Amino acid sequence: MAELSTTTTSEARLGARLYSVADWYDSEGLLTTEERQVLARLRTFLDEQATPLLTEYWERGEFPEQLAQPLIDLDIMEPTDLTGAVGGERIPVRGIYHGFRVFELARTDASVATWYTAQAGLFRTAIRVGASEEQQRKWMPKVIDFSLKGVFSLTEPEHGSDIAGGLATTARFEEDTNGGSWVLDGAKRWIGGASTADVLAVFARDVADGQVKAFLVEREAAGVTLEKIHGKTSLRMMQNAHITLEGVRVPEAMRLHNVNSFKDVAAMLRAMRSDVAWIAAGIQAGAFEAALSYVSERQQFGRSLGSFQLVQEKLARMIGNITASLSLVVRLTEQQAKDIYRDQDSALAKMQTSLLMRETVALAREVVGGNGITLDTAVARFHADAEAVYSYEGTHDINALIIGRALTGESAFSR
Repeated sequence: MAELSTTTTSEARLGARLYSVADWYDSEGLLTTEERQVLARLRTFLDEQATPLLTEYWERGEFPEQLAQPLIDLDIMEPTDLTGAVGGERIPVRGIYHGFRVFELARTDASVATWYTAQAGLFRTAIRVGASEEQQRKWMPKVIDFSLKGVFSLTEPEHGSDIAGGLATTARFEEDTNGGSWVLDGAKRWIGGASTADVLAVFARDVADGQVKAFLVEREAAGVTLEKIHGKTSLRMMQNAHITLEGVRVPEAMRLHNVNSFKDVAAMLRAMRSDVAWIAAGIQAGAFEAALSYVSERQQFGRSLGSFQLVQEKLARMIGNITASLSLVVRLTEQQAKDIYRDQDSALAKMQTSLLMRETVALAREVVGGNGITLDTAVARFHADAEAVYSYEGTHDINALIIGRALTGESAFSR
């Protein structure tokens, strides 16, 4: 996603928003010209329309809704530029493009990336993996064009890391003349984007067999209550909700027919964690670029901050972390494009990129000094938002145990 022209040394020193600054080994070079052109549209939109709003809305704790429809209109989920017929055949959209799309969003802002991937990643994966072929034919086109907006509602107030065994929301089937319906009771928490969704993909435990099922619940259905979570110090623009479900009726036709146990949910999670790893890499790039721009311009002791050895050492560590993170996510995405999905692979990428992200944003804040705690440089925003990304889609410890289980053949999870 670098600009198609060559980046000059002076541009790099000014912290120009080009991939060739943060993308040290030119992972961007794996993209086709057409893919880069689609992403260039996204980059222009983010630079010109999104970036000027971020400081104000982050501090207000509100999402800039005026960005939503223009972002949808960019057609970046399954771009027609990349899926048009060539020689009578449809061109598939490659996973590597999807990854760089997430990277670009996160490089601008973590909340914007999380908002978009709530639909393009989480909800779309719920439909792609959990819906029957008939349901996919009906819903997937609407997911892609955002005419059916949804969110992934798994985490509960008392169950996050232990959700596999602890999921407490219940589903009870009742026969009727219309093929039967389900009654849901329980609560979900930390559900991003729920307030503007059409449906909530709710996971609940069937009281009859104890297995986890999934349902598309209309946001305004009787018995559904949404409350905005206040007081957040991370991902402040992203609107997270606490959802209460009391006797909510859902037709059998709105149950995701391919979700019949938590193993099916795990299949979704292993696919979605790659998006979060790309977000973690993108946050690092954004923080690094903001820090590089600052130290290139800031004068101390009569010289540029960027000329000091200690600052350069920290910049080198940051670019090393970003390069390692990009290498991880690119290779993971290439494997998944071959239909190789393993829990330990996505867990490793999420764990390591998030760990490196924490160090990178801390180093960025450090080289910016006292100004790094204000929103003026953007470093503070990346620094705070990284904490949420570090935890969601599997904490460091949970992902480490998934990897450890694969390495040793022994599960260290509590039984």
